[in-house]
Amino acid sequence: MNKTILGLDKHQTANLVNELNGLLANFQIYYQNLRGLHWNIKGKNFFELHTKFEEFYTDSQVKIDDIAERILTLQGKPLHTFLDYIDNASVPVGKNISNDVQGIELVVNSLSELLKIERVILELSDQADDEGTNSMMSDFISEQEKTIWMLNSWLG
Repeated sequence: MNKTILGLDKHQTANLVNELNGLLANFQIYYQNLRGLHWNIKGKNFFELHTKFEEFYTDSQVKIDDIAERILTLQGKPLHTFLDYIDNASVPVGKNISNDVQGIELVVNSLSELLKIERVILELSDQADDEGTNSMMSDFISEQEKTIWMLNSWLG
């Protein structure tokens, strides 16, 4: 039998699990970047950005859990070690960023990288008739595109 318990092609599902694990790793790095920005931001935009970065990392926590649970739903095993995350991530790592513009640029660049991964997953999930993953990616993409627009507006 070449179908999963969900009725999806096993080979296509295995590819999706692999890509979703890559997304999970990238979200974990993005999440940690946001924590660092929240803790270290300084300057006249401190109050605004301290709150905004907390909003972003709280949202990322939910998405991380959603991605891991989707991997499990597809009968895969989510990555769960820092070494796995570092080895499988492509988002930029932000270290010791306290400047507002640099912080926002890091978030925009990270979201842009996440969008690339999500669009690959969107296409693969469409080909696999995996509506659950497809819907999740569509939601992530539309939300992140709007966030990038808003952050670029903030940057001027």
